Amino acid sequence: MAVAHSLRFVVLLLGVTYCICKRYEPTWESIDSRPIPGWYDEAKLGIFIHWGVFSVPSFGSEWFWWYWQGRKLQPYVDFMNKNYAPGFTYADFAPMFTAEFFDAKQWVDIFASSGAKYIVLTTKHHEGFTLWGSKHSFNWNAVDVGPRRDLVDELASALRKNTDLHLGLYHSLFEWFHPLFREDAANAFKTNYFPTTKSLPELYELIMNYKPEVLWSDGGGGAPDKYWNSTGFLAWLYNESPVKDTVVTNDRWGDGTICKHGGYYTCSDRYSPGHLLKHKWESCMTIDKRSWGFRRDAALQDYLSTEEIIKSLVETVSCGGNLLLNVGPTHDGRIVPIFEERLRQLGQWMKVNGEAIYSTTAWRAQNDTVTPALWYTYGPNEKAVYAITLSWPTNGSIILGAPKVSTGQTQVALLGYKQLKWEPVAAGGLRVYMPQLSPSEMPCSWAWTLKLTGAS
Repeated sequence: MAVAHSLRFVVLLLGVTYCICKRYEPTWESIDSRPIPGWYDEAKLGIFIHWGVFSVPSFGSEWFWWYWQGRKLQPYVDFMNKNYAPGFTYADFAPMFTAEFFDAKQWVDIFASSGAKYIVLTTKHHEGFTLWGSKHSFNWNAVDVGPRRDLVDELASALRKNTDLHLGLYHSLFEWFHPLFREDAANAFKTNYFPTTKSLPELYELIMNYKPEVLWSDGGGGAPDKYWNSTGFLAWLYNESPVKDTVVTNDRWGDGTICKHGGYYTCSDRYSPGHLLKHKWESCMTIDKRSWGFRRDAALQDYLSTEEIIKSLVETVSCGGNLLLNVGPTHDGRIVPIFEERLRQLGQWMKVNGEAIYSTTAWRAQNDTVTPALWYTYGPNEKAVYAITLSWPTNGSIILGAPKVSTGQTQVALLGYKQLKWEPVAAGGLRVYMPQLSPSEMPCSWAWTLKLTGAS
């Protein structure tokens, strides 16, 4: 893997070896100048895992605590009044977060089967409960209460032992109800008791203990990046940390940083610009369209179909992004069958079409101007243009308007099948004749890829 981002040069002078390394200063200008490690762009697909105490009520949203006691939304208030005794607190859910069926090896097998190349686990959401035994979250962590296990370590160890996936960890900067954060907020963030004693120490702990290659920050809580000392932490991460050469970060480091500063851009949840961006970006989206955490009250129509997931992946990669696809495990540590099915079916599709996804770059055109729902990627290693159509043509052929082709030089193949016949179109582009295949002969069930070589 290239490590040009570290800008190391070895100089031999009078028999002594010196290392001249670029150091990043605690300014956004310097932090933003760091190139994103190449493995991340090549990966294209990751799995997001939202898991925490919110998985116990598993009602409405992972923002359950805030909606119940912060905003006092009626459906959440009614749910608690109907199902729990008076005086029941959110902290009372923590012992019920048991994880007795959590099998880290089983989880990573499911994630690897999807074709994903990295995962991102919510080590601490806005509720403040840490999935590891943090020294800075006394009695509000998975080692002291609930599972009484270091869930982060178990998943990280299983991932590294059984797969080649990269480990990513999510961490919320703020916590809804932490008294120190609320005190700082009341002081208009002129004081910084919370980041210096809680949030930043947790970040250092995560990096030193688990050495993630993705650090997914979130939750500025209305505070500016200076309050969080974001540039100071990132300068340490890029200069001194044990993952300084490989770690990738996002853009959620305090108010005003999203889609502007940091590593890759996320811009918003479920971000889908529909066009090529100049900066590397990621679309984080969730299979349950209404929640990131597991919901017991979810209906079948609330879940994305496999076809919809593949459509999002294809459009995202064509426009230069990565897709981070979320599942929400249950309080007892299960990934329910509908999530597993979606991930495994996605992996079946990737086995056939991964050549058009992994290690590709954006082509000069993203979607076709003649045929709708057709997206392009480019494979520099194969010197191939990939045209991914989201629907199988009903008339036996498909027109690609964007490629420039040459008779006798251009070849077209259907991935998972074989070479296809084609002819040039007078207005430009080409008409590809699709084979008549029975369902059992189809290379895949959703979205089909045409590989063009000798085209530009």
